[in-house]
Amino acid sequence: MAEILNKIDSPSDLKKLTYPELEQLAQEIRGEIVRKVSANGGHLASSLGAVEVTLALHRVFNSPTDKIVWDVGHQSYPHKLLTGRRDRFGTLRQYRGLSGFPSPAESPHDAFGAGHAGTSVSAALGIALARDLEGKSHHVIAVIGDGSMGAGMAFEAINHAGHLGTRITIVLNDNGMSISPSTGAFARLLNQARFDPRYESAKRKMKKTVVNLPFGQSAWALTKEVKSRVEKAVIPGAFWEEMGFTYLGPVDGHNIKELEAALNRARDFESGPTLIHVLTKKGKGHAAAEANATKFHGVSPGNAKPNGHPSYSQVFGQSVLRLMRQNQKIVAITAAMSDGTGLAAAAAEFPERVFDVGICEQHAVTLAAGLASQGFIPVVAIYSTFLQRAYDQIIHDVLMQGLHVVFAIDRAGIVGDDGKTHQGPFDVSYLRALPGISVSAPKDENELQHLVCTAVNAPGPFAIRFPRGYGLGVPLDAELHDLPIGKAELLREGADAAILALGFAVAPALDAAERLARRGVQCSVVNARFAKPVDS
Repeated sequence: MAEILNKIDSPSDLKKLTYPELEQLAQEIRGEIVRKVSANGGHLASSLGAVEVTLALHRVFNSPTDKIVWDVGHQSYPHKLLTGRRDRFGTLRQYRGLSGFPSPAESPHDAFGAGHAGTSVSAALGIALARDLEGKSHHVIAVIGDGSMGAGMAFEAINHAGHLGTRITIVLNDNGMSISPSTGAFARLLNQARFDPRYESAKRKMKKTVVNLPFGQSAWALTKEVKSRVEKAVIPGAFWEEMGFTYLGPVDGHNIKELEAALNRARDFESGPTLIHVLTKKGKGHAAAEANATKFHGVSPGNAKPNGHPSYSQVFGQSVLRLMRQNQKIVAITAAMSDGTGLAAAAAEFPERVFDVGICEQHAVTLAAGLASQGFIPVVAIYSTFLQRAYDQIIHDVLMQGLHVVFAIDRAGIVGDDGKTHQGPFDVSYLRALPGISVSAPKDENELQHLVCTAVNAPGPFAIRFPRGYGLGVPLDAELHDLPIGKAELLREGADAAILALGFAVAPALDAAERLARRGVQCSVVNARFAKPVDS
């Protein structure tokens, strides 16, 4: 029974609670998230790790007057529970229910809509500049984590915020992960603090000892300069200070008192941007999620039963792996989605030829262009909704030079429960408009593996779009072969009408033709296979 959670109708209710009550509330929130996400599906591990951070934020700041901007939104389920949506939490990710991501249309406590990574600092800076232009004084906080700080857009915003000196607070929820473990030099920099807590512990013990001595307070004050130099040598604070930020941390992200102390300091700074470096455990409080945060980053509904067929992502990944074994010039690139795109097996077997660039889709595409310019065949696996972020790079860096880059567009089309921020229906339109690229879609998982083979062997840029979820159960051919580029496939002949279908729509088109035939209407069904070039 959620005794305390059931009494929380708004963030102001949190300010009345004692610390033991807050600890109990944190466990009740975790229990509610596990129950509802297990039933409906959703992002589990990230939200479990952000419970105490959320409680502290809402105790120190006054939402919705103060604006809290959540990056991506993977971490925002506790926020939803505490901001008047507890009774509707069971509708999470359901038709006409709560969104799985922050949505201003849903609540005034959601300051900015999100679903793609790396946007929070830019949005928060814009909100803060609007506040200053209007002569207001409320606080603006960006909560970023899950690898989003490694996104190029986040660095662009940080650079601008440091230059302007605008009063904002960034809470870096550092759990060492994106969906998979975070990659890159910046992740290593943060890990200096994550994995060596001895410095903070030693500093606390030293202060406690020194201040209790005669003239201890004065002695401690005299060590500030030395202490600052030591900090800059062993923690990443120097980086942020050089960027124009006041750095606070690292802070234990599961200790509400410590979090409140840091947030209160940031709140009381009268000018300039502040960054609070918070260390958390992804999946906190759920043993399975703590042990395997990648698997439990997002979970399917409890009533979602696999149909026994491999997913399109798995078939794609296995096809790439087979081709990489045959051709050492084939390389693969993913943007923090090696598991989601099916490339984990290839990365395990060929770690030197599979590149996870982090949440940096623009970089992924131009990196591929650079590899292609030197005779390699890069396969870039990115979800349709995220490939939108690299549109200029597709045009300028790949197509203008006619480079042989293969775009594997996962989660194309309607993606269901993930909602509007993750839908992938636009890639056909935005790629067909461009010169010099082939755009294809398989009718089933067997055709997918042959299209992967075709794309690798074809000249020039080549895109394959395939849906989220499991295949149709079509047997997979033992040998891969090329398909004729730009040629459609007549699957059924009929004199009365014709249905031209692309990709996943082919199976429903065949079903429709069967139903129409029972009513005396004979339809042809064509597997278009290519959206560009079209079979004339």
